[in-house]
Amino acid sequence: MIKQIKKYYNLEEFKSSSLLSHQVLHIVLSFNQIGAKGASCLGSTLANCINLSNLTLDLDRNEIDDEGASGLGSALANCINLSNLTLDLSRNKIDDEGASGLGSALANCINLSNLTLDLNYNQIGTIGASDLGSALANCINLSNLKLNISYNQIDAGYVLGLGSALANCINLSNLTLDLSNNQIGDEDALGLGSALANCINLSNLTLYLGENQIDDEGASVLSSTLVNCTNLSNLIIGLSDNQIGAMGVSSLGSALAKCTNLSILSLDLCYNQIGAIGASGLGTALGNCTNLSNLELFLQGNQIGDQGISGLGSGLANCTTLSNLVLEIYTNKIGDQGALGLGLALENFTNLINLKINLGDNQIRDEGTSGLGSALANCSNLLNLTLDLLYNQINGSQKLKVKTKCLKSKRLVVFKIN
Repeated sequence: MIKQIKKYYNLEEFKSSSLLSHQVLHIVLSFNQIGAKGASCLGSTLANCINLSNLTLDLDRNEIDDEGASGLGSALANCINLSNLTLDLSRNKIDDEGASGLGSALANCINLSNLTLDLNYNQIGTIGASDLGSALANCINLSNLKLNISYNQIDAGYVLGLGSALANCINLSNLTLDLSNNQIGDEDALGLGSALANCINLSNLTLYLGENQIDDEGASVLSSTLVNCTNLSNLIIGLSDNQIGAMGVSSLGSALAKCTNLSILSLDLCYNQIGAIGASGLGTALGNCTNLSNLELFLQGNQIGDQGISGLGSGLANCTTLSNLVLEIYTNKIGDQGALGLGLALENFTNLINLKINLGDNQIRDEGTSGLGSALANCSNLLNLTLDLLYNQINGSQKLKVKTKCLKSKRLVVFKIN
């Protein structure tokens, strides 16, 4: 029997409802300025919903602050039958005290199997985040966890505590962690990596660590632990805007090559310092991921150059099972030789069905464009092709020729060129 979802957009209406009857509940109060008092009132009401199993609270942008977060948390501690909880408290001026109070409450929700917690754009520091992480250690039945603490004030040390907590969640199969735009460095990458090594049942992992202070050492340490997650089939890693160079990306590539069950991979390394050597090494390593069917690479702003893009393409050509490929490689000082090298490699991608390439803001001229177009026309199984060549040195007639070549493909259904 499917349980009926009760949805409320008004706090007073919810307060006057039959509280004991609620099992699946969704409350939407975003942008309502309920403040700490309103959050505490909501919490007091929820404390009476003792039969709740599924709860979703949309409370973003309400100026709830520490008092409201702690009060709401205390109430949730009474909902001991909760198995599914989604809580959006983003942009609410919550700092360490509020995060600690919320964590203490979650520690009592030992029956949780699915938890989504969004605390982005608050003022949480290392202490509050650590307390929150420690609380998760009690939620040993978690199988699905999404935790967003991006855009806070977390520095070195927090991830070590979070790592220890995750190590207890041995039943996790799906994990999403967004720690982007904090002050996380190599030491934290070590702690996070050590924790992930214990999550041996993970099949889906998403890590957002962009805009932090991770360099080659941190990337290498984090990479070395991925090989222990032998059941991974879907992996998303966001490491944009760090200080990762060729050595770090080489370690990452080597680790990914050992994740033999990977079928879907999205890797964001934009605006790092990987260069030509790093790009070529990454391509060679990923060429060993023999089960990959979907690959997204975001490598813009890395000074890859002609040698790097040619090496990347040649390596990826060994991924014979690829059917979907996205390459975001704009702003990389790629010229005609690089475009020609990429084209030659793409001719070997015999199983590609969907292809998107962004080569904008490079140094490609008519010769490189013509060669790339001829190569793409030979990808006989392509159904969908998107090619972005904006801000290069290509005249309009040359783009038209590329379009004409590609449209000769009998299977191509969708073609876009910019």
